[in-house]
Amino acid sequence: MDSITDLRKRRLSLGIPLGEVARAVGRSDATLSRIERGQIRPSYELVQRILGYLEEREGVAAPHMRACDVMHAEVVFVEASSSLSQASEVMERGGFSQAPVVDGGRVTGSISETAILRTLARPEARRIRVRDVQEGAYPQVDANCPADLLTALLTRYPAVLVARRGEVCGIVAKSDLIRGLRGTPLRRSPGGPSA
Repeated sequence: MDSITDLRKRRLSLGIPLGEVARAVGRSDATLSRIERGQIRPSYELVQRILGYLEEREGVAAPHMRACDVMHAEVVFVEASSSLSQASEVMERGGFSQAPVVDGGRVTGSISETAILRTLARPEARRIRVRDVQEGAYPQVDANCPADLLTALLTRYPAVLVARRGEVCGIVAKSDLIRGLRGTPLRRSPGGPSA
């Protein structure tokens, strides 16, 4: 946490009234308000109690949940040399709206329904390969990366690849992270998550 004033931002983002947190940690509303505004310095123990309460309300034990705890282990890749028709079949079969692209066993980008739709309208669409229209690759994180760090990545990218010793071992889509952070079991349909 960058500063004590971040406590207020976190509390407000969860929609928790100041009084509720104050009662939970055994302090007055006025004391907590002054702490949030930086007018008084709380003890380390009090900050830990406040953070513990906020994490409990988020449904997250942030330091304990890792990327490998929320990932989908069966990653479906699309070959860069595939036709758009083949790519869309793979994605449709798995129930995905996008997928990582590999070329020679190396991740080189991603393909989405949007990219396929844009391209299928062109007369030469049957000759176009995935490598010709692929989009940027998804970011990769280590399997032991704290899950709460994935939130920032998933606000910018549709998915995050998870690697162990440099080898991709899973993928995290927004829905996976939401389920994990809510504490909901990671149940999936037979086709898998929509990345």
